[in-house]
Amino acid sequence: MEKQNSLPGDSAGRIAHVLIEALPYIRRFRGRTMVIKYGGNAMVDDTLKASFARDVVLLKLVGINPVVVHGGGPQIGRLLERLGKPSRFVEGMRVTDSETMDVVEMVLGGLVNKEIVSLLNQHGGHAVGLTGKDGALIRARKIFLQRTAPEAQAPEIIDLGHVGEVDHIDPAVVDMLVHGDFIPVIAPIGVGEDGSSYNINADLVAGKVAQVLGAEKLILLTNTRGVLDKDGQLLTGLSRQEVESLIADGTIAGGMIPKIRCAMEALQEGVRSVHIIDGRVEHAVLLELLTDSGIGTLLGG
Repeated sequence: MEKQNSLPGDSAGRIAHVLIEALPYIRRFRGRTMVIKYGGNAMVDDTLKASFARDVVLLKLVGINPVVVHGGGPQIGRLLERLGKPSRFVEGMRVTDSETMDVVEMVLGGLVNKEIVSLLNQHGGHAVGLTGKDGALIRARKIFLQRTAPEAQAPEIIDLGHVGEVDHIDPAVVDMLVHGDFIPVIAPIGVGEDGSSYNINADLVAGKVAQVLGAEKLILLTNTRGVLDKDGQLLTGLSRQEVESLIADGTIAGGMIPKIRCAMEALQEGVRSVHIIDGRVEHAVLLELLTDSGIGTLLGG
């Protein structure tokens, strides 16, 4: 390949510094598994999609083993809208009847999963798409939502349909792909004992996959900078005790709580560290993993 014109000295120096800074991290993480939950703006913006794909492929090329778990809620909602089927949520969870589950499988296991696989392959990787049905990867169990109203004598039990949680993960198929130099890309669809399909929260699937694979790191891409304090400043490193205090005083609230709970469980079950990072930043994964400063919130490790 023909070389481009020489860079000015200061630019060349900055590039050399970045490469040297990354070297000890590459050496440290070589052969280790990183589970990356991919979602949010990083999945819809073309520049960010290409940036994410390059990051993942580069990790694989330097000997790190990335495993991607993806979401796809907005894409599901758009297709349901086009089909004239309204989306209904209860406490943030999509009510999923049989027809909706068909759409979920089509979008997550088909359109979104294959787009990510194609994107990674386009940028030099060797990716393979999976759902929880492949190789009996994700065994699911149905969940029911309990909601208590002040005037009610007993909690209301809400049937969300084909919404599940992880009962068991068999990592055999993922291990086979990782050791065959492939990049697994997992859609969060599980299968119940009766063969029914279940839609599972992608953060929870990523956390469970990280646990059973003995991952070095779990990386959650979000649409925020990470965990913020009451003044909106990024908290770059947190212990478990600090996290519990921030939840108790309301600093961590809303949609961040499920991610934090997922992260804390992963740490408790042996994942060395969890990173919550801003997927709206180009090359967010590389910046967090292979630089001294990082860009997000580090839990544990």
